Amino acid sequence: MVWTIDFEKHRHDFQETRRNSCFVRTLIVLNVFFIIAIALSIAVIYRFAALIQENKTSDVCQTAECVSAAADVIKFIDASIDPCNDFYDFACGKFLRGTILTDDKVSVDTFGIVGDKMQYQLLRLIDSPIERRDIESFRLVKKLFSLCMNQTRIEELGLTPMIEIHKSLGGWPCVEGDQWNQNLTWNWRDSSKNLLNAGFGHSYLFSISIDTDMRNSSRKRIVLDEPSLGLSREFLLRGMNDSVVQAYFEYMIDLAAIFGADKNQSKKELLDVLTFEMNLANISTPMEESRNLSELYNPMTLNETQSKYPYINWVEYINSLLPPNISVTENETVIFNSISFFKHFGDLIGTTSNRTIANYLFWRLTEYSAYYMNSEIRKRQLVYDIVAIGKKELSTRWKECISITNNELSTAVGALYVRKYFRREAKQTAALMVEQIRKELKDVLKKNEWMDAKTKLAAINKVDSIITHIGYTDELYDDRKLDDLHKTMDIDSTNYLLSILNINKFYTNYEINSLRKPVNKTDWISHSAPTLVNAFYSFEENSIELPAGILQGMFFSADTPMYLNFGGIGFIIGHELTHGFDDEGRQYDQNGHLSNWWNNVTEIQFLERAQCMIDQYSNFTEPLTNLTLNGINTQGENIADNGGIKFSYNAYKKWIKENGAEQRLPGLQQYTPEQMFWIGAAQKWCSIDRTEYMRLRILNGVHAPDKYRIIGSFSNSNEFSQDFHCAPGAPMNPIKKCTVW
Repeated sequence: MVWTIDFEKHRHDFQETRRNSCFVRTLIVLNVFFIIAIALSIAVIYRFAALIQENKTSDVCQTAECVSAAADVIKFIDASIDPCNDFYDFACGKFLRGTILTDDKVSVDTFGIVGDKMQYQLLRLIDSPIERRDIESFRLVKKLFSLCMNQTRIEELGLTPMIEIHKSLGGWPCVEGDQWNQNLTWNWRDSSKNLLNAGFGHSYLFSISIDTDMRNSSRKRIVLDEPSLGLSREFLLRGMNDSVVQAYFEYMIDLAAIFGADKNQSKKELLDVLTFEMNLANISTPMEESRNLSELYNPMTLNETQSKYPYINWVEYINSLLPPNISVTENETVIFNSISFFKHFGDLIGTTSNRTIANYLFWRLTEYSAYYMNSEIRKRQLVYDIVAIGKKELSTRWKECISITNNELSTAVGALYVRKYFRREAKQTAALMVEQIRKELKDVLKKNEWMDAKTKLAAINKVDSIITHIGYTDELYDDRKLDDLHKTMDIDSTNYLLSILNINKFYTNYEINSLRKPVNKTDWISHSAPTLVNAFYSFEENSIELPAGILQGMFFSADTPMYLNFGGIGFIIGHELTHGFDDEGRQYDQNGHLSNWWNNVTEIQFLERAQCMIDQYSNFTEPLTNLTLNGINTQGENIADNGGIKFSYNAYKKWIKENGAEQRLPGLQQYTPEQMFWIGAAQKWCSIDRTEYMRLRILNGVHAPDKYRIIGSFSNSNEFSQDFHCAPGAPMNPIKKCTVW
C-alpha cells in the first residue's frame, strides 16, 4: 500500500483549527474583560453607596458626649405629640410620665437632677476625717457635717438644747402656764434684742436689716420692713377653713405639747397666736402692690420716725440691736419699705397682750429650731409638711446634712468644690456666651421702635455696664482669705443646734458691721457660693451671676453642640440680662440706683406691653390645682423668659453664620439644629410637682409653673413657629403675641 498525503486537505483542516482556536481565545478574553467590568461596576456601586452613607453620617455628631446628650434628650421627648399643639408635653412628655416622685421629694426637675449629682460630689469632699493639712475653713465644714450626722448625740440631748434656750429667753408662756404671769417685766422690745443675741434674728414682728440704699447703691442704710411670717400671707388670709392653715395651727399645738404644754389649755392661747399672725398678714402689703419699688423707698430720720410712729423709742431700740462700736442718733436716716404696715403695727401691738406676743415669738423660734432637733420633733414636722407641701418622708440624712452644711458654710464648701470638680475652661466659654447674648440685647434695643432716643441710649449704656460674675471668685483658691473670713465663727463640737445659732450670729454681725463701710459691688464674699444650681441678677449691682453649679449637666457642656448650650445656659443668661429691663429692673439705672430714667411716653409703651403678658399668663389655669396663674406677680420672670429665649436664639443664629452649621445628634437626625435649640431650651424646665407644692408655688411664687414658662415664651416667638412650621392660630402660634423686648 502506498501512503500518500493530501496537502490541500491538511492545510484546510489546520486553518480551520486555527480559526476555532482564535475564536476560543477571543471568547475567553472577552469573558475575562466582562467579568472585570462587572467587578469594577460592583466596586464603584459599593463605593458610591459608601460615599452616600458617609455623606449622610458626616452630618451627625458621633462623639461620646453627643451620644450621651442625645440619650438625655430622647429620655425626655415624646415625639408622638404635635409640637405645635403643646411643645412642653412634646419636649418633656416621657419625663413627665416616666419620672417617679419619691416620698422625700416634692418636686423633680433638671435643676434638682444637677443638684443631686453635686450632692454626691460634696459628700466625697466633706464626709471624711479632719486632716492636718485642712485649713480652718475646711475643718469647720467637716465639723458641721459631722455634728449633723451624729444622730445618736442629737437624740441623747433630746429637747434639752431648746428647753435651755426657752429658759434663757424667759420661758414659753403656754408651756410655763400660770408661772409665766410672774414675769411682769417682759416686753417685746427686750425680747427681740435677746432673740437676736441668741442667733434667731429679729424679723418676727418687723424686720430691721442693713441693706443697700436703693437710690444710692454706693452706701448702706438701716432698712425697716414687714416681718417674715411663719406661713405666707396668701395662706393666712384664707383663714381656718384652709387645710394648710388648719395643719399649721395643729402643728403649733402639738409642738407646744411636746415641750410640756397642756393641749386643752394651750389651744385657746395658740388660737390667739394664730389670730395675731393673721393680723400681721392683714396689715402686710400684697405681693401685687410691692412691684413699684419707688413706693418701697421711704427715707426719714429717726427723729421723724419717732414723731410718726411713737409706739417705740426708735433710737434706743435700734442701738440695743447694734454692737457697742456702732450707734445711731435721732439724725440717722433709715428707709421704711412699707409705710402702711408701720402705721397699723402700732395699733396691733398696742392691743395685743404680752402673753400672746411672747407665745408667738416662742412658737416661731421653736418651729425654726425643729429642723435641727431630735426625731420626735422631726416626725411631727413631717406631719405638717405632708399637708403643706406634700412631702411624705424625711430626706436621707446625709443629703439633708450636705444641704445644710452647704447653705450655712457656702463659701468654704464652694472652695472645696471648685478646687476639685470645676473645669476652668467652662468659665471662659460661658463668659464668651454672655458677651454674645449681651450683644443681641443691645441690637434689639438699637432697633427698638417704641423707645425714644434718650431712653434707648440710657438702656444701651445700662447693658454695657452690666457686671458679670461667672463660675467662682478667684479668692476661693486663697487659704488665707478663707480663714480670715471665718476666723470668728464658732462651731460647738457637741451641740448641733447651738452651732447653727452661732453661725447665724456670725452672719448677723457681718451684716451689721457693713453699715458704716462703703459698698464694694464686686466684693468676692458676696459672690462666693459657687455650688448653687441657679443664676441671679442684682438690681443694685446691675450684675448677673452664674455660679459654677449651673455650668454643667444639661445646662452647659463645652463638648456638646452649641445649640444645646444656647438653649440651656444661653437661655438662662438671656433671662438674667433681661431682668435689668423687666417691670422692676427697669426702675434702676446703669449704676444700680433706683431712678426714673424713662421718658413718659416710652414708659407708657412699656407698661402696655407688660400688660399684654400679665393678661396672657393670667389666662393659664394649672390642672393639678385648678388655680389660675397670677400674671402680676410673675410678670418680671415672664418678661425675662420671653426676652431671654429671644436673645439667646439670635445669638445662636449669629454663631452659625460665623462658625458654620452644626452636626445633628444621633437618633435625632430628623430635627434641625434650630429645632434642637428649642427642644434643649424646653427640656431645661421639665419638672413634676406634688399638688400641694404646686399650690404653694402659684399662691406665693414669682415664677409661673415651668410648663407655662415654656408655653408662654415660645408661643410668643415668631422664630419658634417658623422653625417648627406651626400654622397661624395653632396653640403654639397664636395670632396675638405679646412682646416687651
